[in-house]
Amino acid sequence: MTEVLDRFLRYIKINTQSDEFILDRTPTTDVQWDLARLLEKELKDLGLQDVELNEQCFLTATLPATTDKKLPVIGFLAHIDTSPDFNGEGIKPQIIEHYDGGDIPLKGKAGMVLSPKEFPELSDYVGQTLITTDGTTLLGADDKSGVSEIITAMAYLLGHPEIPHGKIRVAFTPDEETGMGITHFDVDTFGADFAYTLDGGKQGELEFENFNASQATVTVHGKSVHPGDAKGVMINAQLVFMEFNAMLPIEQRPEFTAGREGFFHLLKMSEGSTEEITGIYLIRDHDAKKFDVKEALMRDAADFINRKYGQGTIEVKIKPQYRNMREKLEPVFHVVETAQQALLELGITPINNPIRGGTDGAQLSYMGLPTPNLFTGGHNFHGPYEYANLETMEKAVQVILKIIELYSK
Repeated sequence: MTEVLDRFLRYIKINTQSDEFILDRTPTTDVQWDLARLLEKELKDLGLQDVELNEQCFLTATLPATTDKKLPVIGFLAHIDTSPDFNGEGIKPQIIEHYDGGDIPLKGKAGMVLSPKEFPELSDYVGQTLITTDGTTLLGADDKSGVSEIITAMAYLLGHPEIPHGKIRVAFTPDEETGMGITHFDVDTFGADFAYTLDGGKQGELEFENFNASQATVTVHGKSVHPGDAKGVMINAQLVFMEFNAMLPIEQRPEFTAGREGFFHLLKMSEGSTEEITGIYLIRDHDAKKFDVKEALMRDAADFINRKYGQGTIEVKIKPQYRNMREKLEPVFHVVETAQQALLELGITPINNPIRGGTDGAQLSYMGLPTPNLFTGGHNFHGPYEYANLETMEKAVQVILKIIELYSK
């Protein structure tokens, strides 16, 4: 546990926030290179082979096989970027040993606490070690916990060459939080038969189903005239945008949905004026047919607005992001079944809830690399209440090693 903790604390101190509004380069932010170069050196120092950091900040390496037996090539991946949703600069982690089950003061912000009253899962960790923020930043467990766990597992295998295993490939990737970074990943060169991302949360999570996802950019063009002469002439872009938003079902907003229910999420709006305003929506649903209906509803609402106010008043551009990976995993379901067996042999109850979001594994599965997602021990991602459980992080390392062991047999 000391090793995985030391790595984690070292990595989270490096700000690696990506930028979901930069679409013309990978990585979207230069700060991601800082961690990538550190990891590149660490992998080389550990003794992994074929360590390569390419021009788009994808870092890959190989742990060679220790047996001549014909075995599948397994990949393990984690992303190095953190969310732009909250401050990621100057992270000051708090380490809470032997957690007593009470409120945890987040000492960087007066009166702010991490409380089991608000986050009941904290009660699962009484007596264990938690790593929290100080309330002024996110923590970065998404996904530096996964990075730490993969490297710790590789270090263990390098220190125990007597353990039989096939060729292992690892990758640390940029821009997962933008939903588009992994589209630049070279699956063929990576050369794994299948893989696992370590990007989940609580102990036992094994995820092989996720949202279908797209992002819609909605731009309204108004007609600005002096308000004293506005009758019958002015079109206030801000009010038209509000009218458009009201046409989307209120009950299908994130704050009113759970489980397999999809949603429309107004992610961000420009400052806006009478003349023009832009909003960005996330469209999500596990069910492909319901997802298609959501996209159609948004287009239909735009058509209505254009008929009412004139063609060109509103533009809706929908960009696909990722699809539900289950369709691609079912033909090779041994990747899920072996992971479930690994969990059970380690005394962990598998949790197979569908992801209300996505992972790089979703896109990788459609790119030809079947990739379910494993837990890392992080909670409350993307904000100041984020925390990680050290014992679960250690279990994640053991799961990686157990999966490798099972395939070696």
